Amino acid sequence: MQELPRSLKLATVWLLLGLVVFLAVQWMQDRERRSQFSAQGGVIELRRAADGHFHWPGRVNGVAVDFLLDTGATGTTLPLALAREAGLETIGSTRSDTAGGVVSGQIARAHIELDGGVSLKNLRVTVLPRLSSPLLGMDVLGKLHFTQADGVLRLDTSNSAWN
Repeated sequence: MQELPRSLKLATVWLLLGLVVFLAVQWMQDRERRSQFSAQGGVIELRRAADGHFHWPGRVNGVAVDFLLDTGATGTTLPLALAREAGLETIGSTRSDTAGGVVSGQIARAHIELDGGVSLKNLRVTVLPRLSSPLLGMDVLGKLHFTQADGVLRLDTSNSAWN
């Protein structure tokens, strides 16, 4: 039996090492995402992510999303690509004042489910074409009692309008 060329052996070893590193990084990122969220007895805890923000996993019309909590946003805002994927139909247009200036967008209604048992049917959302990630605004957060300390945001859903 003929032995494989040395360069093919080296390439195979490097590819296997690369695969192991890739899988290890994916596993660590998944573990970090899961450790940032916990829910127990009507209290949801979100730990500050590596990007310095709080994220709340959920779904928009059944499509999995990772909401960025934005206490400076009046309403919940979705990227255009997500709105299309979730099958949202626009019901009007709007202009919004953002940190980056005034932007034009669309108004839609969405069914939003947040991990931990918060469900909002027919929520009015703004859809913006250049938004990079979905923002959960004060239209939702303002209905919850929340406190923040030591990089942990605690949300009490036991007395919310949704339970």
